[in-house]
Amino acid sequence: MKEQWRLLITEDNSAYTNMAMDRAELVSISRKKAPPTVRFFTWKPSAISIGYFQSLKEEVNLDACKDLGVDYVRRITGGGAVFHDKELTYSIVIPESHRQIPKNIIKSYERICGAIIKGLKQIKIESKYVPINDILSKGKKISGNAQTRKEKTVLQHGTIIMDVDVEKMFSLLIVPNEKIRDKLISDVKQRVTSVKHILGEEISFKKACDAMKIGFEEEFNIELIKGDLTGEEIELTDKFEKEFFSTTEWNHRR
Repeated sequence: MKEQWRLLITEDNSAYTNMAMDRAELVSISRKKAPPTVRFFTWKPSAISIGYFQSLKEEVNLDACKDLGVDYVRRITGGGAVFHDKELTYSIVIPESHRQIPKNIIKSYERICGAIIKGLKQIKIESKYVPINDILSKGKKISGNAQTRKEKTVLQHGTIIMDVDVEKMFSLLIVPNEKIRDKLISDVKQRVTSVKHILGEEISFKKACDAMKIGFEEEFNIELIKGDLTGEEIELTDKFEKEFFSTTEWNHRR
């Protein structure tokens, strides 16, 4: 009998709720109060997330975010600034000691990204893992990923880019001058792709979730059972959102 993990599908949450939910799952699973969990989610409104070690005021144009109604939030994972717009985001939370998760960081990235690669294959997109945390299709980035390990628990989350608006993204990020901005926009257009660009059409969030579910089940030889947050996780999500992720102290700490 295959091991059963929990599947959460949570659409259209704010950046603060999404990051609080990931942390709540991490705490719950570290206390052995929930099984390994995979979550698929979207962001409403669109948002910029920055890595734990980044400076918000150096990375993000806060006035542009306000004008365009875009959230911004600091993650508990490292990495760079990410514009979350038309995408499927996943997270996986699992004990560090679990036999499915390599101790080596790069090998663990590769293993988890293997689930995304298998998921993309379900929608006829070939892709490959490129260390340390990218997935490329036809030589262009279609997924970026970030990981942290806290309380003997692994949290990895990442994006599957469904479509991308590069001009909008760079209107929200701080770039020193127009010449550099134009070059960066051109570079990103050459380096980044999307599901819509490759397939020539949009696919629904549900279809993408179904594909990724199969990807995780195949990669880890498990069964994902759709479930809900526990009562404690709901309380922790609310607590972490109010006390951390929505606060000036957290987001402007660097």
